[in-house]
Amino acid sequence: MTTEPLSLSFNPAGIELDRRQGLSRQLYQALRLRVLDGRLASGTRLPASRDLAAALAISRNSVVRAYDQLYAEGFIEGRVGDGTYVAQLPQNALPAKKLSTKVSTGLSTGLPTTLSTNWLDLPVDSSSKVIHSGALGRVEKNHLPSPPSGPPRAFRVGVPAFDLFPFEVWAKLNAAFWRKPDLQQLCYGDPAGDARLRGMIAAYLRSSRGMQCTAEQIVITSGAQQGISLCAQLLVEPGDGVAIENPGYRAAGHAFAVAGARLHGVAVDSDGIDCNELNGIVDCRLAYVTPSHQYPTGVVMSLARRLELLAWAEKTQGWIVEDDYDGEYRYSGAPLAPLAALDRHGRVLYVGTFGKVAFPALRLGYLVLPTALVDAFSQRRAVDVRHSEVSTQAVMAEFMAAGHFQRHIRRMRRAALSRRNTLLANWPSDIPGVGSLPSVAAGLHVTVAVDTQARERELIEAAAGVDVEINGLSSYWLADSSTSADQRAGLVLGFAAVPEAAIASALVRLRSAWCR
Repeated sequence: MTTEPLSLSFNPAGIELDRRQGLSRQLYQALRLRVLDGRLASGTRLPASRDLAAALAISRNSVVRAYDQLYAEGFIEGRVGDGTYVAQLPQNALPAKKLSTKVSTGLSTGLPTTLSTNWLDLPVDSSSKVIHSGALGRVEKNHLPSPPSGPPRAFRVGVPAFDLFPFEVWAKLNAAFWRKPDLQQLCYGDPAGDARLRGMIAAYLRSSRGMQCTAEQIVITSGAQQGISLCAQLLVEPGDGVAIENPGYRAAGHAFAVAGARLHGVAVDSDGIDCNELNGIVDCRLAYVTPSHQYPTGVVMSLARRLELLAWAEKTQGWIVEDDYDGEYRYSGAPLAPLAALDRHGRVLYVGTFGKVAFPALRLGYLVLPTALVDAFSQRRAVDVRHSEVSTQAVMAEFMAAGHFQRHIRRMRRAALSRRNTLLANWPSDIPGVGSLPSVAAGLHVTVAVDTQARERELIEAAAGVDVEINGLSSYWLADSSTSADQRAGLVLGFAAVPEAAIASALVRLRSAWCR
């Protein structure tokens, strides 16, 4: 049996795979790197999976999995009847020079860190902090509401299926720690966090996200919110412009506003944050984004937009705070590589959390930082809390080392998928003024269009009357957004908080309440 010759425009020579490691992940990383550094130009035809497998002496399934991930992230595209090609990217999405092929280990010596260090010389006095009330007003005129408490119910946003958490395993690991604790661990700890946990997180991100980070780049935080707040405190001076997605995560906007930032709400379209609008903001030095699953619209940022955003940061010497709050939840293929995995200039600060795979009350998150920023962030955190509680970090490190964490993620992903499917299958499709549910490829929530803001309020009030919790999309917008009130209307529903039976029951009650 003969096969077609490999395309002359692509030569697999130089792709070296370690057969002791995951072959599909290595091949994916090798091909992705060649696209990013220009060795594989847009429009290059790639060999058929069977041919590339033969050339590399690996299984065809390994090539198919690598291609599938590259398809999902937008690096390659299929042409019907004509094969597989490197995707065509807009010219302004590509950097003026080729991206470095070296792993990003921090900032170059000539790159200014522009850290806000005034706090080091100021007394701890609430009157010394300058707060721009205008910026706060743009987020919300009243105080930031606390997340809902009490037992989870349909359709609470931001809550995973923590009814499935292996509490017995966690209790045994916790008891083992306290039965004979290492006395050294009971002294004051490293403000950056437990060394073993930092190493486990780095290993997890390398294998699951393609991030070539080290334990030394990680700072443990009390949840994602503290990570965002640290970014605001250290990267923002009063009066600085900060771009946030609009609509977006309100608590992030508050963190930057309290630091004195002038907030710029930037529109989100089907590819993510609008980089044309971002480039038009002259005083902006930082952008906060949720590229893996935009909060709350659910948009996944395209590869072209990711490259445009990275180019903006390099050009302006700005920062990108990437909040990967529910990146583990992707329902076809592996989780997408984050912006931080594409960053070659040390401009991305990655915010991660265990709250969406364990439970929110755990209050355990982390930052992955350019190396040059780690000391400053650790020092700032030491001023606030000295260091995180020791046993939670130690138990999580053992939980990960023993393999429980990866098994739990797989279980949580299956549960979220099943609960999503229950919502999609039973959603009432004939409610006046309410759009149909969009497809849900990732995350733990879905956003549904509504005709008017008045109708949004009616639907939410009726849902509350039958013990169903729904958020209004209008509440995620900046107060002075130029978008009309009715264009901001919608419903945001979390689908992971309760089991399938509770979802089905809630939908029956919703239909009854909404059809009265």
